[in-house]
Amino acid sequence: MTTMTSEANYDNCFYVIHPLDDQIEEKCQIEGLGLMTLTPTVKYSLLSLRLYLFLMVGLVFYRALHEMGIC
Repeated sequence: MTTMTSEANYDNCFYVIHPLDDQIEEKCQIEGLGLMTLTPTVKYSLLSLRLYLFLMVGLVFYRALHEMGIC
């Protein structure tokens, strides 16, 4: 039976470093980026999401008015 030395045990060892203890990284500069161009697919997806959210909020208000007996 062979025994492994302490040096051999640490060859495949990974150290976990907490983000607060890690080196500070340079952040992206966003001042000169400007507006993003959207593809038509993304534009229609965001428009449909906006319409869906308006519809759901409208249904919530309608349900609340219905429960209060106003409508």
